[in-house]
Amino acid sequence: MFSGLVREIAQVKSFAHNTLKIDTSYRAKIGDSIAINGVCLTAIEVGSCIAMELSRHTQEHIALENYTQGSRVHLEPALMVGDRFDGHIVQGHVDGVGEIARIIHHTDSSDFWIECERKILDLMVPAGSVCVDGISLTIVEKSANAFKLTLIPHTLKNTLFGEFRLKRRVNIESDIITRSVLGTLRALAESDKKNDMWREIDTMSLSF
Repeated sequence: MFSGLVREIAQVKSFAHNTLKIDTSYRAKIGDSIAINGVCLTAIEVGSCIAMELSRHTQEHIALENYTQGSRVHLEPALMVGDRFDGHIVQGHVDGVGEIARIIHHTDSSDFWIECERKILDLMVPAGSVCVDGISLTIVEKSANAFKLTLIPHTLKNTLFGEFRLKRRVNIESDIITRSVLGTLRALAESDKKNDMWREIDTMSLSF
């Protein structure tokens, strides 16, 4: 589990044969869970760099172009019991990819509009949490095809968001609490539909 608070801006040393190698000052142990741009990965080799393997499924559901050699990435190690918890609960399980569609800079903040698929947007709740490229952020509002984030200068300075431009694709993980509640409600609604169907069948059967 993670909090969405980036520990370090690391750099991709290489990505080949499904193995991602990261240059970082963080000292990991084999088996450690580490989030890279919000994706939970497992350290399989440690030394001068950390090596992690990306499954085919993972590669198909993330903004893979941001993991090329030389790319800078957000790194967060998994939380330990007793760690300070300042962000929100992040699993490192990316729902999908969004694209930065609009950026507006103000004197004391910057607005980012991120477009994404409807199935992801349905999980966005204004004033709720979202993890974008591994960063815990608050959703300000949403439209028919995008959601809005408002970032303070500190966030722009201490994350890669200050370098993000239009059309950049980003990894998105919705809030687990929102996702769980909506998933449960949808399952109950589907169950009610099935129960209604069987009640109709019973009524028809009894009418003969």
